[in-house]
Amino acid sequence: MDEVSCRSCGTCVLVEKFSPQHTSVQWNNAAVAACTGLSTAGLKSHTCHALRDSIDAAVAAGELSASTRDVDVQTRGRTLA
Repeated sequence: MDEVSCRSCGTCVLVEKFSPQHTSVQWNNAAVAACTGLSTAGLKSHTCHALRDSIDAAVAAGELSASTRDVDVQTRGRTLA
């Protein structure tokens, strides 16, 4: 998973793209508390439109690419020491 920061409020989350349609976002308590989009939309929305735009921008800039299930998602095929 890669870190992506919201261009609106700076909240940082972990993101994994599996396809253009499938995005996994891992929130921690600090990110939930800091996200201005979630505070206005409520936690039931499970998404922040500004963060979604930031993720899409990261994909467009080549900073975040789609993963495949061919390798371990957690390590992306890297060997852990």
